[in-house]
Amino acid sequence: MSFSDHLVETESELWTAQKNHPFIRELADGTLDEAAFRTWVEQDYRYLHDYAQTFAVLGTKAREEETMAHCFAVAGNIVDEEMDLHREFAADYSLTPQDLASVEKVPTCVAYTNYLLRTATERPLGVGAAAIYPCGRGYLDIAEHMAERSDGDHRYTPFIEKYTSDEFRESVAWMTELVDRCAERNPSLRDEMEAAFRRCTQLEHAFWEMAYTEEAWPHERRQEVV
Repeated sequence: MSFSDHLVETESELWTAQKNHPFIRELADGTLDEAAFRTWVEQDYRYLHDYAQTFAVLGTKAREEETMAHCFAVAGNIVDEEMDLHREFAADYSLTPQDLASVEKVPTCVAYTNYLLRTATERPLGVGAAAIYPCGRGYLDIAEHMAERSDGDHRYTPFIEKYTSDEFRESVAWMTELVDRCAERNPSLRDEMEAAFRRCTQLEHAFWEMAYTEEAWPHERRQEVV
């Protein structure tokens, strides 16, 4: 078994929990509440900004020119293409790119992005590669699950199509190869890579919950009560 498959197998319970999360089930069925999806669009836009930065940091740590160039290219594609999908979804809520950029991160998004950037900055390339992997591999596996579950087109079909596209599959295949290559060349890092993968898988699950519950800072919830 490859190291990347080993990582997914060790977190199979959380992998299944993500596929069974109500946000995922209802998005696949086209019945997800618009407010929950808007929360995902806003927070994921902010997440992707830092996810792109994480790839750029990893590029500075790569010693091979091809890996370095690919990391920077992925960072550019996230900003130019993947975030475009969010801008298109945001337009349905009359939100401009400037509105998205000014959204304040909620606690779960802060925790996830801080962990990604800190890991990429402070730890070796292999650990950073393991940290970014749950997002890429997770979205592909979950979107494939959604495509199997979905019964016809609906307002969220572009989400499923984006994350099952050939382009996205190629991007995840490259991440998989990077994780396996780093583990093979640096066996002493495998435990730390596994820990980073586990934490980011936990945060992926928490991110779906954050969107579904429309998470807010506690002081904002108190103001709503008053």
